[in-house]
Amino acid sequence: MLFTIFSQSGNTLCIQIKSSSTEDEHNLQLLTKPIHNLKGAGKAMEKLIQGIAEFQKRDYKERKKLFERLATGQSPEVLFITCSDSRIDPGLITQTEPGDLFIIRNAGNIVPPHSLNAGGNTATIEYAVQVLGVSDIIICGHTDCGAMKGAMNPESLTTLPHVSNWLGHSKAALARVKARHPDGLCGDQTLEMIQENVLLQLKHLETHPSVASKMAVHEVRLHGWIYDIEKGEINCYDEEEKQFIPIEVWYKKAEKWLEKSA
Repeated sequence: MLFTIFSQSGNTLCIQIKSSSTEDEHNLQLLTKPIHNLKGAGKAMEKLIQGIAEFQKRDYKERKKLFERLATGQSPEVLFITCSDSRIDPGLITQTEPGDLFIIRNAGNIVPPHSLNAGGNTATIEYAVQVLGVSDIIICGHTDCGAMKGAMNPESLTTLPHVSNWLGHSKAALARVKARHPDGLCGDQTLEMIQENVLLQLKHLETHPSVASKMAVHEVRLHGWIYDIEKGEINCYDEEEKQFIPIEVWYKKAEKWLEKSA
């Protein structure tokens, strides 16, 4: 059983997770009581803490065997690269369990081209491919992406120098969109920019030696997805048609192709 213990130090709210082989009724009562009396917690933190309590009481108990297995290691088959946007929940939209996806999240679902100055994204990609042995890498963009809106309107980023520099990894995507709209960009091109960005980041992925080597021997497959937040739909890039199509259509085509080549 997992227990949450709350303590305060100045303006900092500390939460400790401890395990015990026996059930402690006092701590269970603490978890289930409202926490309005926790000074400085705020409504946002209150929601999170109550959520932890609910997780321990319900979800953890229901899937205890899964968590016991995950406690000794992980073996995900998919590296899922997506945006930091709070509206994107990879586990929810794919209906996967903890341990199924190895996830990278950042503003704009960006993969910088490989360089000798390795950052967190590069190291994580290398680890996923070389150590965990993932067989599929998905770059998942989404509708109404604030990062791509920023990339299209660089003047809006004058007070965000680090964001501006980061979105420089999407400049080639922006150049392609601008070339097709010489009269100027507007909100109508946002989805086009989102799509071009996913395709660009897929190309960047191939510059990473760990990915390139596995692709050369057909041990890693790359996928470009766009998640439509309002409709709850996923569109997948079809290399043959050179466009994004509904994911169920793409995978039906892929199944037929595999059957023919078998």
